[in-house]
Amino acid sequence: MNSALYSGVLMHNRLHPKKHRFSYRVTSWLFDLDELEQLNQSLKLFSLNRFNLVSFHTGDHGNWSDSVPRQTLREYVSELLAEQGIAEPKRIALFCYPRILGYTFNPLATFFCYDADNQITAVVYEVTNTFGERHSYVIAEPEGAGQTIRQEVSKKLHVSPFFETAGHAYQFKIKLPEQSVVLGISLFNGAQRVFGAVFSGDRKAISDRQILRQALSLPFMTLKVIGAIHWEALRLWLKGVAIISHKATGRFRWSRGLSLRANNIDTHIHNNHKKPLISSENAMLSGRESSL
Repeated sequence: MNSALYSGVLMHNRLHPKKHRFSYRVTSWLFDLDELEQLNQSLKLFSLNRFNLVSFHTGDHGNWSDSVPRQTLREYVSELLAEQGIAEPKRIALFCYPRILGYTFNPLATFFCYDADNQITAVVYEVTNTFGERHSYVIAEPEGAGQTIRQEVSKKLHVSPFFETAGHAYQFKIKLPEQSVVLGISLFNGAQRVFGAVFSGDRKAISDRQILRQALSLPFMTLKVIGAIHWEALRLWLKGVAIISHKATGRFRWSRGLSLRANNIDTHIHNNHKKPLISSENAMLSGRESSL
């Protein structure tokens, strides 16, 4: 079975304008979309699209726009990839938090797309903010990408009330999920790295016993995620960090990003000006924005 649990530590490190660092234990799930029904049938403590100790609801992900007919998650991802000329994947695995006792919030959910040879072909980063808005970043990965990938996108969605959107970019560095997984995110303002987050976890097979063990060791984990967002925001405000007002962007949008490996980058492009590349960590390329 491709689906699995990954237990580990999530760390946030804010570098500017005030230093602020914290970490906590979490468990993320890797759902092979083709195995959801099998998990639903084989587990007592997990359900698909209905309440249980742990559950997965397909409506928690995908295009939230009211103008788009309801899609399966495979249709949603395949349509995003087709817009960028990427072939329909043979297998799609979603890395996210499930619902625990009926609740979840996923600031970031990641779709890994594989071809028939089980090689990574694309990643879709689905970012959701606390205002009910979602932006998906779609990035193709070239053939022979290997186990570790680096990708980047221009930031398009207001997420933190303490960071601007314009002029900022994300860079992702991922050790693809196998026996372990590492998902790192850096936020840049121009060439300055202002924020970093990383999750590192080890794979565990999914079973009712493991679900119960996780529930006992991390009770109400998904509530802790949303609670931590507001608690750490309060701490930053008390440190005197200015709040940036939110401007609505709509329920759902998407944009393209770039694989650093694919583009053999020796310059970065921002605001239509070429500048010397400081390092591959500081590369920043604007994605073309679209909406569905």
